[in-house]
Amino acid sequence: MRTITLEEHFATPAFMNGPGKSHKDGGESMGIPDLVDQLLDLGKRRIADMDAAGIDVQVVSLTAPGVEQLEPGEAASLARETNDVVAEAIRHHPTRLAGFATIPTPDPEAAARELERAIRDLGFKGAAINGHVRGRYLDDSAFAPILERAESLGVPIYLHPTPPPRAVFETYYAGFAPEVSARFSTAGWGWHIETATHVLRMVLGGVFDRHPKLQVIIGHMGEGLPFMMQRLDRRMTTALTKLRRPIGAYLRENLHYTFSGYNFTSTFLDLLLEVGVDRIMFSADYPYSSMDEARRFLEGLPVAPADRERIAHGNAEHLLGLGAS
Repeated sequence: MRTITLEEHFATPAFMNGPGKSHKDGGESMGIPDLVDQLLDLGKRRIADMDAAGIDVQVVSLTAPGVEQLEPGEAASLARETNDVVAEAIRHHPTRLAGFATIPTPDPEAAARELERAIRDLGFKGAAINGHVRGRYLDDSAFAPILERAESLGVPIYLHPTPPPRAVFETYYAGFAPEVSARFSTAGWGWHIETATHVLRMVLGGVFDRHPKLQVIIGHMGEGLPFMMQRLDRRMTTALTKLRRPIGAYLRENLHYTFSGYNFTSTFLDLLLEVGVDRIMFSADYPYSSMDEARRFLEGLPVAPADRERIAHGNAEHLLGLGAS
C-alpha cells in the first residue's frame, strides 16, 4: 500500500539561527535528543527513516514557528531561501519528497508572489502557514492576496499550529511551572484550540464565501473541530452568522484533515463520522512523532481496505496532484 504523509517537518541552518533557535534545546524535553539533526536532514537519513517505516512520500514543510512572526523583509528572504533548499532536496529525491511552500505572510503581496513561484517554478504542492501573524489571522482582509492566489492556483494551504499571542498566553496559560505552562499552551492543548479558533475565524469572517474553491488542511484529527461541528451548527445558525452555508458545511467542504501524531482510534472515528473518508489523509508529524507508530495505526484502522487506501495515499494524490507510482 502506497503511503503519503502530509505534516512532516524540516528546518534549514538559517532558520535554526533565526526563528528556530528554540528547537536547539527543545528536543531534550520531548525525548528527541537528535531533533535538530533530524529536522536539518532532507536526504539520506530522512529517506532511510521513511524506508524503515514504510513511508513512500513525505510532503515537507518548514517547522513552527515558520516565518510568521518575522519582519516582512526578513520573512521574504528566509522564505525564498527555504523554498530553494527544499526544491534542491526534491530534485535529488523526486519520488520520495514533495513540498509545501514557506511564504512570507507578514508581507501578503510578497507571499502571493512567492507562492506562485514555488508552485509554477519549483513544483510545490501548496503552502504551509504557521498560525497567526503577530496576532492577525487569515480572516483579516490584509491576507486576501494569499488566499486569492492559492485559490487561483488550485493549491491548498496547510494551517499548522503556533503558540498563541502573548496576551492569550498570559491570560489562559500562565501561572504554573514554566514547563507546564509551555506545554499547556502548545502541544498539550493551546496549539489545537488556537488552530481551531483560527479556522472558525476564517469561516465566520466569510473567507470561504469569498473564496469558495479555497481548500485548507489541518492536522491532529481536526484540532477538536469534529467534536464541535454539530454544536456549532445548532448554536451558530446562518440566521446569526449571515453566511451562505452552515458552519459544518465549510468544515466538510473546504477543509481536509490529517493524523499528525493523533493515533487514537476514537478520535479518528469521530472525524470519520463527521466529515467522511474522502477528507482524511495520512500524516506522521515527523520527527516529533513516530512514523512507525503512524504506519501501524494506519494499518489497524477499522475501515474497509478501499477506504484505507484513500486515507493512505488516494486523497492526497487527488488534492495535491501527486501521481500514483
